[in-house]
Amino acid sequence: MKRPIALFSGQFADLPIEVFADKTAAWGYDGVELACWGSHLNVPRVLRDADYGQSILETLSSRGLALTALSTHLVSQAVGDRVDARHQRLLSPSIWGDGEPEGVSLRAEERMKDTARAAAELGVETVVGFTGSRIFHMFNGWPPFSDAELDGGYDDFAERWNRILDVFEAEGVRFALEVMPGQIAYDISTMHRALEAIGHRKSFGINFDPSHFHWQLLDEVAFIREFGEVIYNVHIKDARLSLNGRRSILGSHLPSGHGDKAWDFVSVGHGDVPFESIIRALNEVDYRGPLAVEWEDSLMDRELGAAESVDYLRRLSFDEPSATWFSSFSTPE
Repeated sequence: MKRPIALFSGQFADLPIEVFADKTAAWGYDGVELACWGSHLNVPRVLRDADYGQSILETLSSRGLALTALSTHLVSQAVGDRVDARHQRLLSPSIWGDGEPEGVSLRAEERMKDTARAAAELGVETVVGFTGSRIFHMFNGWPPFSDAELDGGYDDFAERWNRILDVFEAEGVRFALEVMPGQIAYDISTMHRALEAIGHRKSFGINFDPSHFHWQLLDEVAFIREFGEVIYNVHIKDARLSLNGRRSILGSHLPSGHGDKAWDFVSVGHGDVPFESIIRALNEVDYRGPLAVEWEDSLMDRELGAAESVDYLRRLSFDEPSATWFSSFSTPE
C-alpha cells in the first residue's frame, strides 16, 4: 500500500517555500500538503501565471517531494460561517473587503472555485478545508431552536457548497472537509446529516483528523469504519486529555498550551490518540491516500516536532500483509 507521508505546511507558511521544501525533504517526508496562505501558494497567481505554478512543482520535485493536496482552511471557513471580526485575521483584504458578512462569504465562495481550478492546474486531486457553519452555535440546545432553524442551516450549507462543488467536479477535483467543532459536521451524526444535505456528491468527502475526535471523547476507529469510502485525506495530529473534574472539554476559554486546559493538541506521539488502531482501521477500509502530519504543539519547537513525527509515523504506518499469517501452514501428506 505504501501511503505517502506528507507534511502540512500551514504551521510553516512563514518560511519561503524553498526553505520549507529543503527542511521537509531533509526530515524524510515523501510530500507536502501546501497551505493556500502565507508564502507557499497564491491561488490567483496560479491561475494567471503558468510559470508560477510550474515553479512550485519544480521546487518540490527537485527535492523528491510530491504535492499531495492543497489546504484552504482559512478561506473555506468563511464560506458557510457566521462571519464576524475574527475572520478578518484569517482572510486577505480582497476577500474581507468591507467586512459585510454576506459579501465576505460570497467572495470566499469564489476563491474556493478558483482553488479547484488551481488544483487542477497543479495536477492535485484533493483540496482540504473547512465549511464553517451557521448553526454550530446551537450545539448545546440553548436557547432552544426549532427544527426549521436547524434545517435552514443545512440548507444554507448545501446551497453554497453545491455551487462550489459544481466547479470542483468540472475540474476533476475533490473537497475534503476536516470534521471538527465549528464546522457543519463534527461527529458521526452530523457527518451523516451533512452528506445527506449535499446529496452524497462524490466530490465532497472527509479529511480525517483524529485529534478532533479524541478531545470530544469520540471513537476514531468507529468513524473510519462508518465513512471509509469518503475519506479522501488524513491528517496525523495528536491530542492529550487532562480531565480532572474541574476542567471542561469545551476549553474553558483557555489558550493552547495553558496548563489548566482540559485538552490540547500536542506533537505526534506525545498525546493519547490511538494511532496504531487508526492505521489498522485505515488498512481495513483500504485507504490509500496520504498521511499528512499536521504539527501543532504550543510547548515544542516546530522543527523538532516535524522531524520526530515522520520517524514515529514511519514505524507505525505498516502495510497489510500480502497473505494471512497461517498461509504458510500446509497439511502433511
